[in-house]
Order: sequence, then structure tokens, then C-alpha cells
Amino acid sequence: MFQDISIEQLIEQRQNKEITLIDVRSPSEFEDSSIPGSLNIPFFDDAERAEIGTLYKQVSAQAAKERGLEIMSAKLPSFVKSFAAIPGRKVVFCWRGGMRSRTTATVLSLMDVHVYRLEGGYRAYRKWVLDSLEQMDFTPDIYVLHGNTGTGKTDILKTLKDRGYPVLDLEGLAGHRGSIFGEIGLRSHNQKTFDALLLEELIHYKDAPFVLIEAESKRIGKVIVPEFLMNKKQQGVHFMIEVPMKLRVQNILNDYRPWKHAEASMHAFQQIKSRLHTPIAAEIESSLKAGVYDRAVELLLEYYYDPRYSHTSNAYGDELRKEPLIHASELDQAVSILENAILEKQPELRNTIAIH
Repeated sequence: MFQDISIEQLIEQRQNKEITLIDVRSPSEFEDSSIPGSLNIPFFDDAERAEIGTLYKQVSAQAAKERGLEIMSAKLPSFVKSFAAIPGRKVVFCWRGGMRSRTTATVLSLMDVHVYRLEGGYRAYRKWVLDSLEQMDFTPDIYVLHGNTGTGKTDILKTLKDRGYPVLDLEGLAGHRGSIFGEIGLRSHNQKTFDALLLEELIHYKDAPFVLIEAESKRIGKVIVPEFLMNKKQQGVHFMIEVPMKLRVQNILNDYRPWKHAEASMHAFQQIKSRLHTPIAAEIESSLKAGVYDRAVELLLEYYYDPRYSHTSNAYGDELRKEPLIHASELDQAVSILENAILEKQPELRNTIAIH
């Protein structure tokens, strides 16, 4: 017979053992949110789930169970085979640890495929995430990277992360770049997915001496950053990056590739068009239509993003002025200057393998 595993046991064991989590909910439920790293082997697909739900509401629970059994019987061999092909320890879950995961675990045990069932299912996991974020005492110092749009802050942080520095990529966790154009070419995450990914990162870095982040606003696309992290950011050590306009334009072109997303770029521009002086808006629009993207980007930076950033950065008061500005003409130079600035503040890390 299968065994149940609590959410606390799962979290503890995932840190020390290879465990494969398998979500047996429908594809649309899985797509909406799941436990990070899970596989999806659906007990019912979306159409089957809808059919059974209709029977349950309009006919009876018994009719729904009988139809569910009929559907499952037809695909049982391939269902079992999918689980058997996965090596190691396996934990199955559904929405609340009910019929779908219980039936899955029971059938698999009869076929000598051992799995654990997560008590309370995804609902218990979601509650654990919310409770953990609510009670989070995140002790590492926060180093905050500032700079106008297009400065390359995200690329700088990615480079530092590749070198072993602790980096919390909030935009990456949100699946959004944080601007009106921020979703172009990306798939933005909902709050449930963001919270789960963020919590994993916070746990991973809980013993780090510091964590590097970008100076994000409280809302990034569809998600809200927790208040405790915004407070930590406000109280952090701040670094301001400045690079030439030409490099900023090129960074944005490399990142967004507007020629591949011309319609989405124009749609995003229409949302801010009224906030710009009419002649400037007209030139941006004509540049986008003509595919002269470098000119459109330069105008957007000069007349829309830079004034907005200047206003936002004033919220930090003298904090930004306490740190020397990091002037650079290219990405590698910015990374090198910032790295030296960090190591001046953390000299004990200069020779440690974990950091550099």
C-alpha cells in the first residue's frame, strides 16, 4: 500500500534526496500553477475533467464516479507505464490529496510501482508557501543595482550569478521585465507561481552574506513583491550604473528584438502614447512602423523612461548619492567595477570558492 507524506516531510526530504514530484491534475490546472520542478501526468485531461464535473453537478456523484472509472480503465496501461519509467522516489499530488492522487497511488501500488502521496495536495503546498513568506526572516544584506532602462542591469546580474554571486532575479521569477513592454517575448507568471519560485530562492540564499537584486517596483507585471523584501531593498546598499545612450539602445534591441514582435511592440506603445508630447509620439510611431527601431527606442528612453526613472529614484533620497556612481562603456567593464565594489564591502569573500 502507498504511504502519505506531509508537506513538511517533503520539503525536508527534497533538500537531501532526489524526489520526483508528479502532478496528476489536468493540464490546465498544472499550467496555472504547480510545485516547481513537478512533472504532469494527468489523471484526466481537461475535457474529461469537465465532463465528469458536469455529471457530478447535473446527475449524481455515482454517475461521475462510474464515468471516471470508464475513462481511466481505457488508459490505465499507458498511465502506469508513464510512472514506471520514472526512476527513484516519486510523490504524487492533486488539488487537495483526494480522489485523483489516492486512486493513482493505489493503482500503482497494485502494479508494484511505489509512490508517496502528498497529504493535502497542492492546496497544502500553496498554504505552506504563503505561511513561509508571511513568517520569513530573511537576514542577508541586500545589494541593490540601479540604473536607467537599458543599462543592462539584468545582464550584469546574470553574469555575476554565473560567477557564483548570490543573485535574486525578480524579473526572471516574474517572467516579466517590469515595463509596459516587459511581457514581449516572455510568458509572465501569476502570483502563485512567482511566490513558489521566490520562496525557493529565498531558502537557497538564507545563509548567504548578501544577495544582489535589481531595483524593482513592488509590482512586476502580474505579480506583487512581498512587503518584507521591499523593505529590505529600501534599507539595502545601493549601486548606480551609468552607461552611454548608444549602449542602452543596443541592450534593449538585443533583449526585446522588436522586429520579431512588431505587433506586440506597437500595441504596448499605444498604451503610453498619450503620455508623450504629440510630435515625439508621432515620430516614435512612424519609426516603429518603418522598422527604425533604434530611433524609436532612443526616443522612448529620452522622453518617457528616463523622466519616469528620475522621479522613481528620488524615493531613495540620499541613499543613491552615498555610493559612487559606476560609469562604464560596456557590460564587462560594468561587471568588473561592480564586482570590485562588492568585494571592497565583503573582503573576506575575495578568495572564497563559493563567491568568486
